[in-house]
This record gives sequence, structure tokens and C-alpha cells, in this order.
Amino acid sequence: MLKSGLAPYACDPAASRGRRYPEAAAPTRTEFQRDRDRIVHSTAFRRLVYKTQVFLNHEGDLFRTRLTHSLEVAQLGRSIARSLALNEDLVEAIALAHDLGHTPFGHAGQDVLNTCMADYGGFEHNLQSLRTVDTLEERYPQYDGLNLSFETREGILKHCSRANAEKIEAAAPISVGMAADGRGDVGRRFLDRTQPSLEAQLCNLADEIAYNAHDIDDGVRSGLITLEQLQEVPLFDGFRRQALAEYPALAGRRVLFESIRRMLSNQVYDVIDATRAAIKAAAPQSVDEARQCAPLLCFSADMRAQSQVLKQFLMKNLYRHPQVIEQTVQAKTVVHELFAAYMAAPGEMAQGFAGRARAAQEAADVARAVADYIAGMTDRFAAREHERLTGRKILG
Repeated sequence: MLKSGLAPYACDPAASRGRRYPEAAAPTRTEFQRDRDRIVHSTAFRRLVYKTQVFLNHEGDLFRTRLTHSLEVAQLGRSIARSLALNEDLVEAIALAHDLGHTPFGHAGQDVLNTCMADYGGFEHNLQSLRTVDTLEERYPQYDGLNLSFETREGILKHCSRANAEKIEAAAPISVGMAADGRGDVGRRFLDRTQPSLEAQLCNLADEIAYNAHDIDDGVRSGLITLEQLQEVPLFDGFRRQALAEYPALAGRRVLFESIRRMLSNQVYDVIDATRAAIKAAAPQSVDEARQCAPLLCFSADMRAQSQVLKQFLMKNLYRHPQVIEQTVQAKTVVHELFAAYMAAPGEMAQGFAGRARAAQEAADVARAVADYIAGMTDRFAAREHERLTGRKILG
């Protein structure tokens, strides 16, 4: 362990690779705590409260949103990080920022924007999350974006095509810890085929654990799936049976909650044990050595197989449920027609985005301004804008 209580392969904020625009250290906070605070105070973070996870915003007040999902990922991530002596603050910062680039209406909105942007470089929410913290937030006089640390930005960029990674590297400023030291910016690992930090790997797993659990909860709450159907899923049903054996009188939603609680705990302990074994076998002695290894944050083989069965169940019975599909089709129509309307009349966008479109020299730059504007919308604002521009009310 380091003096800070961190493992030698954990990210130490005192050894951060720095920010795109160098800043003096904060007197009372580490670099990763500072990142977390900037994310929480950002406009994009507040918008997550009205962005779809599975169920659209108008369908109910108690369903998860991107904001509550992000908070659950942060909680799970911190719990696991503490047991593995990884940096909790960095895990929390990545978890809170990982969905900042999500469009309204969840993956339906992303899919439509990607289709609309096919001739202009495409659209991908992970890349948009990075774009949000690097460019689109406007909070500081010295620079665009939030100027987060390399390590937080690295964790935000979960996926990236080679073409986009090359663009990121080409655009990287010569600053502390990036092009100046020859290691490159956050796109470099996709070109070198190395791994992100263990904290970033942890956030990916915490994301999966969180959405599988809360989608069961929301699915049952919505009435689209039932406890009886969930008996098809060994990972869930084993804990349901366990709960009922211990509490025979348990009934109603308490059965659901107790089963999910036990499933979550079991998955967390499984990740901790499997990861400890993987780290012991690989024996990395530094953050950079851990990046050169195969992914070290992992489920056991048995838990990975059981988790896959659960994901297949949710895909079949919840995400492809006719009611969800119907809402998805309507949401796609809203986003597609918004894109077309703004491309035809960019002045209908908010002032800053309309100004970008007016100043654009290429159609691709106009399209990117439109995509940025739509991606930043909440569900309800997108629905209102669509109604304003088309005269038709589709959602809500």
C-alpha cells in the first residue's frame, strides 16, 4: 500500500497526468475530488434527471433516470474500490460523468442521431460525454469544458473507434501529462490496444451491475415483467428462494427488493474476489503496468455466465416489450424530425448553437452543432421542441 492507503496500481491524484490546461493545485481537495465537484455542478449533470434510462420521463416519477442510475453506479463503484484499495474519488467522478453525453430517450435517441450524422462523422454517446466535459460545458473564463484530469477523461471514454481516437490524439494540446510526455491523450489506448486504469475498468462493471438490478426493479414496477417470469433467471431466482426460506411470510415488493439486494451484494463480492485473484496473478506494480495487462476488473466465470442469462432475459422481456418498442418508435420520430427541422432552420436552436451553425463553413459543422444541441436536451424539452416545430404532439 502507498501512504495514501491506495494500492500501488491505483491512480494516485498526486501523480495525475494532468489537465488539458494546467491549473494550480486546490488547497483542500485532490485532483479527482475536484473533478467530481466540477461534474456535479455542471449543467449536463443536472439534465440527467430528465433523461431516459429505460422508461421515458413522462411514464412515471419512480423509474430510474440517467441521474439516479449514475448515482447508483457511483455508490457501487465506491464500495468495490474501497475493498480493492483503488481510488474511490476517481471512481465516483467517472461514474457521475459516464452518461453525460446520452441523448434524450436513451439509446433510441442515440441510434437516430447516429443515423442522421452518418455523413458527418456519426454520433456515439461515450464520445459525446467526453465532448461535453472537454468542449460543450461553458463555466470558466479561461477555457471551454470542465478541464478534467486525464484519468477522469480516460474513464469517461469507454469505447472509441480508431478513426475517432486518431482525431482525439491529433487535437490534444501540448500540456502536462499528454503530448508533452509522449504518452498521448485519452485516445492513445485505443490505438495501442492497452487498458484504461483499474478505476475506469471498475466503473464499467459497476455500470453493468447497476443497470441489470434496477432494470429488474423498474420492469416489475411497470408491470411489463413479473416475479413469476423472473423465476427463469437462476441468478435472481436463487436469491428469491433464499429470501423466502429465511422469511417465509415475505410478500409483495419486499420479495423483489430483498432478492435484488442479495443479488447485488453477491455480485459485488464476486467482483472483489475475482479481481483480487486476477491482480495477484498479473502482479502489476504500478498504474502503467496495470494498463499493459489484460482487463483485471472482472466477474468470476460462473457469475459472468449468470449475468449474461439475466441480460438476455431483460432484452427479450423488457427492452423488446411491445410497450417499450412503441415508445421507442415514437421517440425516434421526435429526434429524427428535430434534426431535420434544425438542419433546415438552424436559427430555431438556442442562441449559442444557432451562432455556431451560422459561422460554420461546412455542412458537417452545422450538423455537429445540431447534434450537440439535441444530445443535450432532456426528454421533456425535446418533446416540447418537437411539438413547437412540427405542431404535432407525439409523446407525453
